[in-house]
This record gives sequence, structure tokens and C-alpha cells, in this order.
Amino acid sequence: MQTMFLYNWKVREDWYRWCEEINEDELLLVRTGGVGGILHTLFHIIDVEWSWIRILQGKPDFEESFDGYKSLNQVRALDDKFHEEVEEFVRNWDDDMELNVIEETMPDGRIVIDTWGEVMRHVIAHEIHHIGQLSVWAREIGKKPVSANLIGRGLVPISKTDK
Repeated sequence: MQTMFLYNWKVREDWYRWCEEINEDELLLVRTGGVGGILHTLFHIIDVEWSWIRILQGKPDFEESFDGYKSLNQVRALDDKFHEEVEEFVRNWDDDMELNVIEETMPDGRIVIDTWGEVMRHVIAHEIHHIGQLSVWAREIGKKPVSANLIGRGLVPISKTDK
């Protein structure tokens, strides 16, 4: 679980650096698919990650719109603001938390029950899905996308034992 969060965070940081080379109008342009454009998608990724972690902790959800974060610096600052709490939760994750239950009442009154493990995997998959969209949009504007390769990022420490 932790490796996949670390992967997402490293790839996200690579996307921020990629965005530094792109015109702000291009970052804000509303595109086909996703939640809007490149910058709005990065905002959405951060929002969903932090919101779910807060919900699991029994804390209030984040309820701001993208309207207040329409620059790369503002999105990165928001990510920095949320990251410490998210990282602490992820680093303290253990298998005993896997089957903790979360109940949500949907707008139509239905009650949905999920496990914390499902929610955490959803957060991971959600970001990977949107990173794929960013890659398509990068190619559409003639730019090479960030590598999505997990291998070679140094996320899993290698320990050699003497034989």
C-alpha cells in the first residue's frame, strides 16, 4: 500500500515539474474527458486523496472549488498543505486497518459500507487513472508525458543478505 502511495507522489511531483514548462493557458484549457484541464485534474487528485484520508480519520471533508487554485503554484501549495497529514496516515497504515469499516449515507438515502482497504486502493487507482489522462493530453499538445514506470524509482529498498 505504502509503495503505491509513494509511487503516486513521485509521479505527481514529476507532473508538477512537467507543468513548469507549459504555458498557463494550456494548463487551464478545458479538455475532453476528466474533470477539466491539466491543472484542474491535479487539483482533483489532491482533493480526492486528502478528502478520503480525512473521512477515514473521521474529520471534515475539504469543500473548496478549483476556482481558488488556478495556478500551478497554488495547486502545489495546496498539495504541500495536505501532504503532511496524508503521508502520516499512509506511513502509519498497518494490516489491522484493512478491514475497518466506513459507512456513507448517499444523497438518495442509501447506506454504502466499504472497508478502509478498499478506500485506500480506490485513492491509489483514482490517481493512476487521472495520470493516464494527463499523459494523453501531454501527447495532444506535442509534449512527452511523464513516465508512469514504477520500476527504477527506488521505491522498494533492496536488501542483500550474505549467503
